Amino acid sequence: MRLARDIPVTAFYTSLVTVATVAFTIYVPATRGYFNVGESAVFLAALLGGARIGAFAGGVGSMLADLILGYYLFAPATLVIKGLEGLLLGVLVSRRPKLREREWRLLSVVASVIVFSLVLTVGTLFYSGSSEVSIGLPWIGSHSFVVELSFAFWALIGGAVALAVAYASFSARQEVGYITISALVSGSVMVVGYFLYEQLFLGYAAIAEVPFNIGQVLVGVTIAIPAYASLKVISRRSRQ
Repeated sequence: MRLARDIPVTAFYTSLVTVATVAFTIYVPATRGYFNVGESAVFLAALLGGARIGAFAGGVGSMLADLILGYYLFAPATLVIKGLEGLLLGVLVSRRPKLREREWRLLSVVASVIVFSLVLTVGTLFYSGSSEVSIGLPWIGSHSFVVELSFAFWALIGGAVALAVAYASFSARQEVGYITISALVSGSVMVVGYFLYEQLFLGYAAIAEVPFNIGQVLVGVTIAIPAYASLKVISRRSRQ
């Protein structure tokens, strides 16, 4: 019975990861790099579906996105790296420590400060200036426009994410701070994994891609954690 239930759920999350990865990209002309929002779907799959579903959806869904976008050399590495990322987050979340309410909230405040600092630092150093944003799907067509990203923009984004994490922890789920830190830890697997693959197997100057991959993790946390907290609240109220 469990297998029959997990198959459609896994298929849904795998499709979600694929679509989220190919549907929205941000290109930075100064460095010719870009990131996508697929990380948020990988995080959501692991948080809502657990370690096994997170691993399959993260690995296979992201690999399919690479194939659709034409990044064939990265597809094998993506299968392993994103699979491990989803697996690790699912495992970490399933093994939450037992803390008192005050300790949960303190952890959430710490997580909020960490997220704000990372968003502000990485955004200001590597994503400031004019950036081209593309929205669409390869088989439908896409639309692009240029936006100006400044210190104030990243301070606003970082502050909004930090407030969302803190609010979700204090009003909805106390362990949101732990989940946020777990997502950052599992995201580091992606950052390190692609660095090693590009450096050792593709011979690229892989260090140049590290800021973009860190930015991708932060985008994932920005979207996935508030979405997860909201979905859990809705689910809890629907059962009352």
